[in-house]
Amino acid sequence: GAEKAGKELGAQILWRGPNDETDVAGQIAIVENFIAQKVDALVLAPCERKALVSVAQKAQRQGIPVIVVDSALEPNIADAFIATDNFKGGQIAGEVLAGLIGKAGKVGIVQAIPGAASVQERERGFRAALKKFPKVRIASVLYGQSSVATAMQAAENMLTAHPDLRGIFAVNEISGVGTAQVLRLRRLAGKVKLVAFDASDTEIKALQDGIIQALIVQNPFRMGYEGVRYAVMKLQGKPIPKRVDTGVTVVTRRNFREPIIQRLLFPLQAPFK
Repeated sequence: GAEKAGKELGAQILWRGPNDETDVAGQIAIVENFIAQKVDALVLAPCERKALVSVAQKAQRQGIPVIVVDSALEPNIADAFIATDNFKGGQIAGEVLAGLIGKAGKVGIVQAIPGAASVQERERGFRAALKKFPKVRIASVLYGQSSVATAMQAAENMLTAHPDLRGIFAVNEISGVGTAQVLRLRRLAGKVKLVAFDASDTEIKALQDGIIQALIVQNPFRMGYEGVRYAVMKLQGKPIPKRVDTGVTVVTRRNFREPIIQRLLFPLQAPFK
């Protein structure tokens, strides 16, 4: 998305990312380096909601607009924040999972990284949704960090401790992939219902195989596209919105083949509108 907007608007994209999502110090160093290079604008997906605030403010003090995508800063000092409404996405996940298990039984959450705003908001929304279903109880919350192996271990531990678990909410791609692998290995596909965020190729395959029952799909292509577009607009002195909700869509085996879903899952194969 960012590359497409860059080509359309004549902006050169310099992309740098830390080694993994837990490497907060690495991301801060990357931003410091961009400030030293005197880039015109920053499009930032923060690893940690508080730790990146100081360096983002430093960029702004030097006249560099900061457009934040995907995960919020706290406080939200960004010139624009473009992301999923993660609380709402978590609520939708809770409602879908409650429906899949007949509105009764134990469920677990395979979380990601403590301190990452996006996944914490998803859990908050999930918990809020389950208040409407008093017979559904959250039995366990374990953290997958930023590796599939750790997410698998979290799911294994959860299923061992709670053999009567009816469903699991995986808060991001890594936790979704790890949990799906464990359900596949344990031959629990369909017996333990799995609702997962995101839509990597591995998650889509697990959906088609009946291991994942529903994917809560974001629009990262739009986040990248709008991030660059609003950065350019800001540099041109044009007004930009403070907050843009890029939306979520529930994808199941039933609606997977619909053209609108295919465009969301495979945006590079279709024109972006």
